[in-house]
Amino acid sequence: MKFICVILLILTGVTQSDEYEVIGPSAPVMTVSGEDVILPCSIKPNISAVNMRVEWIRLDLKGSIVHRYEDHKDINTDQLQSYRGRTQVFKEELEKGNTSLKLSRVQISDEGLYKCFIQSQSWSDDITVDLRVEAVGRPLVITVDGFDGSGGLRLQCESKGWNPEPDLVWLNSEGVTLTSESPDTHRDDTDGFSVKHKITVYNTDTKYHCRVRMNHHMMETEIITSSKMFHSWRSSVILISVAVVLSVIAGILITRFVRKQRDLQREEQRIQNEREPLLMTVKNVTSLLRKHAVNVTLDADSAHPRLIVSHDGKQVRCENKQLERVKNEDTGQNYTFDSRFCVAGNEGFSSGCFYYEVQVKGVDCWRVGVTRESAQRKGLFSMEHQDGYWTVCLSGHRYYAGEKHVVLSLSVNPERIGVFVDYEKGRVSFYDVESMYHIHSFTAQSFTKKLYPLLFLESSVPLIICRDLS
Repeated sequence: MKFICVILLILTGVTQSDEYEVIGPSAPVMTVSGEDVILPCSIKPNISAVNMRVEWIRLDLKGSIVHRYEDHKDINTDQLQSYRGRTQVFKEELEKGNTSLKLSRVQISDEGLYKCFIQSQSWSDDITVDLRVEAVGRPLVITVDGFDGSGGLRLQCESKGWNPEPDLVWLNSEGVTLTSESPDTHRDDTDGFSVKHKITVYNTDTKYHCRVRMNHHMMETEIITSSKMFHSWRSSVILISVAVVLSVIAGILITRFVRKQRDLQREEQRIQNEREPLLMTVKNVTSLLRKHAVNVTLDADSAHPRLIVSHDGKQVRCENKQLERVKNEDTGQNYTFDSRFCVAGNEGFSSGCFYYEVQVKGVDCWRVGVTRESAQRKGLFSMEHQDGYWTVCLSGHRYYAGEKHVVLSLSVNPERIGVFVDYEKGRVSFYDVESMYHIHSFTAQSFTKKLYPLLFLESSVPLIICRDLS
């Protein structure tokens, strides 16, 4: 009898040792359209998942397969077409029980519920991850939508491409919210929400604002109603009531055309007159910044395994496969980037001013700036200035300062970015070198550690450290 009990205890211990718990985030995972995101999922305790079956399933799409790993390889023959080429598990992390999924180039249609299912020979468990995708819409467009029966001017404000649904309001010149007609809102699974509001106004020479807000994102534009707008309505009424002959109508149109052409010529001349001193100012600013130019080379030992740094340390590009690098024991535990596609500079600076330029032409996803010597480089981390990263970036055809909270509005796409640091004043500034347009500045920062140049990219087109800044 004792022998049987011992056997049962042994079998029970073996069975229990195979049991595990799948864990993930309790709150929704937030990301921005166009960015890459990691859906966390892991095994507790941290046992190896190399020999297990790992499935990521889209619950709100009738259990469709997003990614499957089994028999030591990815098996995605029945994967949803919209996820092809955009998913991966970290095979080097499976040994630690990390079964997280990386989803690249996030789309609005990716928003939903994902099940992480893990199965061994004797056990299985799963968790659900809620992915929320934010998308900042396109610029607001105000159009004049005619007149109502009492002579009021109808204004329409519209914006597309938002997620989740934003709030759109009209404001008068004092900032008071105006009553608008019933909003017209539509949602497309691919393009997000489109919002459209109309108001009717009766005052001339008055400024009206259209504002759209979503979480911490906001856009605003304005229109000034002129007497010409209302005059055109009254003229139309008179013309219809009096039945003016077609020749008179043609004469009015020709007069307006000539006036418009004359106004355009005056505006072009005004812009040209303003541009000439501006060009001289741009040259002066460029010369001033380049007095602080430093020789920046990239540290290949710090680069993510998929980044290739040129022999002279002036260029970096991204490859589809990871490179095997010899570990440098002197660099410490937190030296090489293993999740973010980043590379730091060889030289660090802890005083004075320094400046360098990076060619970003043709690169569709990049980040440029500086990082603190002690900033985290391993695993998943924020790239905000509070965490030791001062950068601007292009991601999903939009420009941001920091991680993703500050949207930058640029009139042109810069081809060369200038980075200027004043260590003592705690200032990091970014410029479009061609026009010397000031893009953004982080001010009132407190620097106590060395600052290193930092580049990030996910492109085979290289980022290039510019050489001759004289």
